[in-house]
Amino acid sequence: MKHQDLEVWNKSIELVTNIYNITSQFPKEELYGIVNQMRRSAVSIPSNIAEGCARFSDKETLKFLSIAIGSAAELETQLIIAKNLKMYEENEDLIKQVETVKKLILGLVKYLNNKTDCEHK
Repeated sequence: MKHQDLEVWNKSIELVTNIYNITSQFPKEELYGIVNQMRRSAVSIPSNIAEGCARFSDKETLKFLSIAIGSAAELETQLIIAKNLKMYEENEDLIKQVETVKKLILGLVKYLNNKTDCEHK
């Protein structure tokens, strides 16, 4: 499966772009703090999806999708922290984007698990 063809990868690339845009407006003293953390978490999502798709087995792919979902949860937490610290105006679209990406990752995991289950019958 080619990662560039996956909706989840494309949506996560959009999310990375939006995170970079929003964090560029954060206080400069946070460049090596929450800005760096959020950008790393965001970039980790499509990167792990891509790496997982490049693997030779569904088991390996699932491992990297697990890392991607963890990074999405981490990013969601960081968005809430940044909002609470009033680093940006509440933007539910970013949280919804993260939730959408998480749902898409879980959908791909479910698909791969079902595919694997069928192959073992």
